[in-house]
Amino acid sequence: MRRRTLRSRLTLLVTVAVAVAIAASAGLCWFIVKWELYAQLDHSLAEPESPSNKRWLVDNCEEKGTSDPFSGIATVLFEDGTTCSLGPPIKVDPQDRRVFGNHGRPEFRFGTTTDGKPVRVMATFERPPDRAPGAPSGIVILEGRYTYQMQSTLRNLALILAVVAAIGVLGAASAGLLVSRTALRPVGRLTKAVEHIAQTEDLNTTIPVEGTDEIARLSRSFNAMTAALAGSRDRQQQLVADAGHELRTPLTSLRTNIDLLLRSEHTGRAIEPKAKERLLVNVKAQFEELSTLVGDLLQLSRGEGDHEPHVELALHDVVSAAVARARLRGADVTTDLAPWYVEGNPSSLERAVVNLLDNAAKFSPGGKVEVALREGELTVRDHGPGIPAEELPHVFERFWRSPSARSLPGSGLGLAIVAQAVKEAGGQVRLDNAAGGGVVAWIRLPGSPVLSQS
Repeated sequence: MRRRTLRSRLTLLVTVAVAVAIAASAGLCWFIVKWELYAQLDHSLAEPESPSNKRWLVDNCEEKGTSDPFSGIATVLFEDGTTCSLGPPIKVDPQDRRVFGNHGRPEFRFGTTTDGKPVRVMATFERPPDRAPGAPSGIVILEGRYTYQMQSTLRNLALILAVVAAIGVLGAASAGLLVSRTALRPVGRLTKAVEHIAQTEDLNTTIPVEGTDEIARLSRSFNAMTAALAGSRDRQQQLVADAGHELRTPLTSLRTNIDLLLRSEHTGRAIEPKAKERLLVNVKAQFEELSTLVGDLLQLSRGEGDHEPHVELALHDVVSAAVARARLRGADVTTDLAPWYVEGNPSSLERAVVNLLDNAAKFSPGGKVEVALREGELTVRDHGPGIPAEELPHVFERFWRSPSARSLPGSGLGLAIVAQAVKEAGGQVRLDNAAGGGVVAWIRLPGSPVLSQS
């Protein structure tokens, strides 16, 4: 069975199930007809006869039997074991002798005549109405009916039912094949789609969805899965393309500066100390930019399920640590922090807050930044020129940089990292232009102002 296709197994199972049902129905029908025919035969045997008929039977029976002018036959069994019969004699069975003295309760059995014909036999005990003194106390009358016609009818019925069952099985096989083809057609389409994707890696393949059954749900799930995989691949390709583009600038600058230094060494034409120092400082800055960019790329390359386990942490402490790091870089940060406890990763959330602070300090005159935390809502505000309204929807995209900020240092990944860290913690983030100038970043994280007892 395991080596068969799903369609052949379904066809075989349907055929076997229907065949078993037809065979059981045919067999039950045959037995019901058989029981009914024998019940009617027993009823005809049990019809009461008048005493004169019984006397006539005793008076006209012979030991070797007589010719049978009627459909029925009868044999009289006496207490001494002798018999006489009307028609072919019925073979006496030992159980017939137990009927003596069994008043009014006939016994039925199958038997044969002396010439081998099958009969249905009813044995009844009868007491002679005019028994003389010393005469036998009674006799057992074995009355029979031939059953060969009934057996012929049952054989014909069995043959008819067998033919009907065979036709039913063939019909069941055809129906099973039709059902399997119809039921498994969506599965076939799904199989072809999977094979097509495996051969061509075309994730844009979709399956038509019909109805609301399990196959339709499976098709919808498959389409959703391929769409998610296609989106993930597109994002991955975009990330690689954007990373290559962003890496090209610092690498080109590094190569140019190093070429100048090498040319100076090879030609023997020394570079002025100040110019050489500027070159080395530039090289160091480019290396730092590359290190930051690679770190940001590694941070963004993690899948949604790859983040570290979350723990309960004090968000106000995380913000305080980020503020301390920003102040070391020259930012002028003022804070107003209220306690708030959340579930998240401390390092990811601290890096997100640091990125917001660095971004705000970069655009704010004098690096002045205001930070507040109230009831799980963290705000970071600068006093810079703000962001044009048409650019606000793009601020969290990877490698996106405002045209007005292209000349400033940065890779365009800082806010994308912020969005990823907040999403992993189950929160929300957005940027708006603040009233009076500048930009305010809002982060909302679910939590509580008190530490849980767990």
